[in-house]
Amino acid sequence: MSLTTETVAESTAIPQDDSRRSWAAVFALARFEARDLLRYIPVVATLLLYVGYTAWTLFHEKEGMDAFPALQDTDRDTQSGPLLLGIALFVCVNRCTLRSRRRGTDRQFGVLVMEPWRRTVAHVLSVVPFAAVTALVVLGEFTRQALRPGAVGHGSLAELAVGPLYVLLCGAFGVLLARLVPSTFAAPVVVVGLFVFGVFISAGTDGAEWSRWLFPIVGENSGNTVLPSDLIGRPAAWHALYLTGLVLLLAVCAVLASGGRTVYLKAGAAGALALTLAGAVGQSGGVSPGLAAAREQATVSPQRDQTCVKRGGSRYCAFPEWTGRAGTWAGAVDRVQSLAGGTAARQPLVVRQRVDARYGLTGDGAIDPLTAPGQVTVGTRWGGNRVPEFAVAVASVLVAGDESKGGELCDGRVVTTMWLALGGASHPMTDLANVRLDDSVTGSAYVLAPTSGLSMTAGQTDVLRELLERPRGEVTASVKRHWTELTASGVSTAQVARVLGAEVPKGAKDCAEE
Repeated sequence: MSLTTETVAESTAIPQDDSRRSWAAVFALARFEARDLLRYIPVVATLLLYVGYTAWTLFHEKEGMDAFPALQDTDRDTQSGPLLLGIALFVCVNRCTLRSRRRGTDRQFGVLVMEPWRRTVAHVLSVVPFAAVTALVVLGEFTRQALRPGAVGHGSLAELAVGPLYVLLCGAFGVLLARLVPSTFAAPVVVVGLFVFGVFISAGTDGAEWSRWLFPIVGENSGNTVLPSDLIGRPAAWHALYLTGLVLLLAVCAVLASGGRTVYLKAGAAGALALTLAGAVGQSGGVSPGLAAAREQATVSPQRDQTCVKRGGSRYCAFPEWTGRAGTWAGAVDRVQSLAGGTAARQPLVVRQRVDARYGLTGDGAIDPLTAPGQVTVGTRWGGNRVPEFAVAVASVLVAGDESKGGELCDGRVVTTMWLALGGASHPMTDLANVRLDDSVTGSAYVLAPTSGLSMTAGQTDVLRELLERPRGEVTASVKRHWTELTASGVSTAQVARVLGAEVPKGAKDCAEE
C-alpha cells in the first residue's frame, strides 16, 4: 500500500477511541435494523394483528361481565396479546443477525471501524421500538378498562410490564442464538423445542410454583373468582425483576459471544445473572402464611375486612374496592322487592359480598349459603348472568327467609321466587335462559345463584313462562294480593297456578308429592 493510500484511509476512518461517534453509529445501525424488521411478513402481520385486535376490543361496546372489569385481573389480561409478536421477532431478529453470514459479507464487515460486538448491540436495540409499541398498547388497553364506569380494583405496574419485557426477551434470545448457532434453521427448531420442553416441565413438576414462574408469562385466570387486590398473591414484582435480569443476561451474553471482552461487559453479565437469580428465588416462595391467613379470613369472616353502606332500608357490605357498587346492587334489590307483597316488600336486607379466596385465583369453590335471616350473598363479579343470579338469591330470601332454606325450595314457592327474580327484568325470557344451567326455557332445569340454586320442574317452568308473558302489572297485583298463600310452606305448583290465574300444568308434581 502506498503512502498516499494509507493517508487517505487514516483521514477517512473514525478513530477507534472516539466512543461518542462509535455509539452514534450503533444507534444508527439499530434504527436501520428496526426498519428492516418491518420488511418481514411475520413481524408486520403479528404486529398489525396485535394492535388491530386490541384497538377493536377497546372501542367495541362491552356487555355483560366485560362491562364491569376488575383491574387486578385486567393487568394480567394484557400479557397474552404480544405472544405471537414475540415469536415472530425471535425468528426474524435471528435471521437479520445472520444476514451478513448468509450473504458472505462478513469479510467486508471485518474492515469496518465498528467492531462485531457493537453490531450485536445494534441488533439487540432494534427490538426496543417494538417493545415500546407493546408498552403503549398495554397502557392504552389498561387505561380504557380503568375508565369504564363499572371498573373496580387496582392494577399492578409489574404485571403490565410483562408484555414489553417478553418482547425484549424474545429479541435478545434471537440475537444470542444467532451468535451461538449461526444457522437460520435453528430458530424455528428452538421455538418447537421450547414448546415441547415447557409441556414436559409442567407435567414433570406437576405445576409446582417454582417451575411455573420460570416461564415469561404465567397465566392465572378464573371464570368466577375475582379476589381483592391484596389477596392476589402473585409475585409480580419479583417476576418483573426476573425477566429484566434475563433480558440483560441474554443481551450481554450475545455481545460477549461476538467478541466483546471489556471489563464493563463482564461486570454487566455478572450483575444481570445476579438480578435473574434474585428474581427467580423471590418468585418461587409460594403463598406466605400471612397471605394464607388473610385469604382464610376473607372467606370465613369477610365482615372483618368489609365496609357497609346503607341504601334505602338495606345494608350493603363489601370489600373496600367494591363499595362503589352498592348502588347497582340496591337497584336490583329494589326491583325484586317492588314485586313482593306483605312485609317482604319492606324487609331490610343485608347484602354481603362473599368469595372463596382460600385457593387463590384458580379456585372456583362453591360458597355455602348463609343461614342468618335476611342476609343475601353477592359475588365479586357483576354484569351478564350474575345479575339475574343475584336476583334469584334476593327473591329466595324474601320467600323462604334465608339463603339456606331458599336453596331447599321445591314446592310451588319456586314459581313465586322465580317471578320475583325475573318479573321486573327488561328481557325476562332471556334472563330465564341465562339463569338456568342448560340455558333452556322449557322443561326441568337447575337455576343458578351465588350460593345454592333452585331446582325447577317442567310444570313450574310452564307456569312461570305464562306469568312472564302476561302484563307485569296484572301479575304483580295478584302476587301482592295473595302473598301469604303463595309463600306458605307446602303450597303446590297447581295451587299457585290457580291463584294467579295461570293454566294448571297437566301431571305436574312437586318434590313433596314425588
